[in-house]
Amino acid sequence: MAAAVETAGAAIGIAATISDLIPTHRECCIEIDNECATYTFVNPRIYLSSGFCATPFPPTVAPQASGIALFTKTPNTARGSVGVFTYDLLKKDKKPAAEKIAVMFSVPYDFVSFKNWYALGVFDKSKQCDVGLYNQMYNDNQTTFRRQIPDGSCLTYEGDHITIMATMSDAYEPVIKVQVTQKRKKKLKKK
Repeated sequence: MAAAVETAGAAIGIAATISDLIPTHRECCIEIDNECATYTFVNPRIYLSSGFCATPFPPTVAPQASGIALFTKTPNTARGSVGVFTYDLLKKDKKPAAEKIAVMFSVPYDFVSFKNWYALGVFDKSKQCDVGLYNQMYNDNQTTFRRQIPDGSCLTYEGDHITIMATMSDAYEPVIKVQVTQKRKKKLKKK
C-alpha cells in the first residue's frame, strides 16, 4: 500500500512538473489604429465564443487615435480566447454610420489540433456582432472579409471607403495590430 501511495505521489509530481512546462495561458491583445481623416469608430460590440474581455475597447476611436483591448481565456478551462468585435464607422459630418468594421480572432487552447486564426472585413451597419458573424468569418467563403493563419504577412481587406489591414503574431499570447485607412477619392480627369 505504501509503495502504491509513493508511486501515485511520484506520478502527481511528474505531472505537475510537466504542466508547469507547458504554457496554458491564452490571451489576445488587439490594438486598433484609426488612420482615417473623416471616420470615427463608435459603438464597439463584442461576441465571444470562449474566454472573456479583460480590458475593453474605448467607446470611440477618433481619427488619428488608437484603442486597445485584451481578451483572455476563462481560468481553469481547456478553452482559448475566441471571438469577434465590430466598430461602426461614423463620418465626420455625423451622418449615421452605413458600415462597420469587424475583426475575428481565434487563439485556441489546443495548439495540437488548432492554430491561431484571424479575419477582418467591412459589413453593412445592420450586421449584428454575434455568433452568426463569428461563424461567417471563421467558416464561410471570403466575400466581405479576408481570413488567414498568422504567417508574418499583412492581411488586407479593401472596402468601398476604407482599407483595413492587420498582422497577428503566432504565439500562445498573440498581438493583433489593426490599421484602418481611408481611401482617397479618385479625381476625375478633365477632357
